[in-house]
Amino acid sequence: MPEPTRGVQLALLLLGGFESMVDDVVDHLAERGHPGVTATLEFALAAVADGADSAAALGRRLGTTRQAAAKTVATLEQLGYVERVDDPADARLKRLRVTARGEEMTAIGSARFDVLRDRWVAGLEPGTAEVVEAALRRLPGGRPGSAG
Repeated sequence: MPEPTRGVQLALLLLGGFESMVDDVVDHLAERGHPGVTATLEFALAAVADGADSAAALGRRLGTTRQAAAKTVATLEQLGYVERVDDPADARLKRLRVTARGEEMTAIGSARFDVLRDRWVAGLEPGTAEVVEAALRRLPGGRPGSAG
């Protein structure tokens, strides 16, 4: 089998780093009373917190079907991370809202990601992490402050 191309190698490095961090955070959350959390659920919860207040809106935000989003919402409800509340403009409608438990889980997970980043940075030459992060933001689909 031929050696993976440099592009494939980069993709595998990024995926491996992502999976390693997420696995650590998921384990950390389970130890602190939040079992069953996955990266997909965390992304969905962040989308709800950012205004995706229905299964249809969540599906659009995550780029998935309304049915898949509805299953995700059901799981988030079962875990106690979101609740359905009356729409103030139309009592016939229910809107999704992140619960205090969902906010707690997000805070614990975010803090753990920061710990993992700090560990990574500590093993690098000063300024290296910032250069790498700036380069990653330039990739298509890069997040916070994305240029791509």
